[in-house]
Amino acid sequence: MIHILVVEDDRHARRLLEAVLKREGYLVSTAEDGVRAMEVLEKQHIDLIILDIMMPNMDGYEFAKELRDVDGLIPILMATAKHLPEDKKKGFRLGTDDYMTKPIDTEEMLLRIQALLRRSQIASARKLVVGKLVLDYDALTVTRGEEKQTLPQKEFYLLYKLLSYPDRIFTRIQLMDEIWGMQSESTDTTVNVHINRLRKRFEDYPDFELVSVRGLGYKAVRSQ
Repeated sequence: MIHILVVEDDRHARRLLEAVLKREGYLVSTAEDGVRAMEVLEKQHIDLIILDIMMPNMDGYEFAKELRDVDGLIPILMATAKHLPEDKKKGFRLGTDDYMTKPIDTEEMLLRIQALLRRSQIASARKLVVGKLVLDYDALTVTRGEEKQTLPQKEFYLLYKLLSYPDRIFTRIQLMDEIWGMQSESTDTTVNVHINRLRKRFEDYPDFELVSVRGLGYKAVRSQ
């Protein structure tokens, strides 16, 4: 599931964007300023950021600069009332991928998000090819040649997330929050159970391996 972080200090605007994104099937986290957004990024994996500029504590420009110093891959869509050419130029120089001015046209925003995700190869066709495997996000299927398996929803989302970011380590808490939701009553041992089921299910497949990283979590390693 694609996870989007909305960084916006206006409570009403933040809630509106959250509702629109959730309706489109995205997992959404929110933050009221850049400081809080950094805290979210430390705990959860984020696929795309919608970023306001004028915020207290740490504004959007400062946040973009700090983020790009450590991560050059997360797409950033700036959504702000600052509309002058120099404002946009500054945003792009600091690492913004796209720029929208308020009031936000939510339909246009969703189209821009799709374009950014395509460019970052996260959601290009909602299908993921790993060696000879094809994972179909909408059908929850994993196909290899003539063999096709339909996975339980949580198992599929877990596998899809790990294989989308090979060699990247995800903590159990990150995976719990993203796949099961922050309000879930399940414990992080649920992740262990699902990982073991996936290993058993695909033990004869040479295309990838799910690796435990002691004290941290899990990562997927694709075969060369």
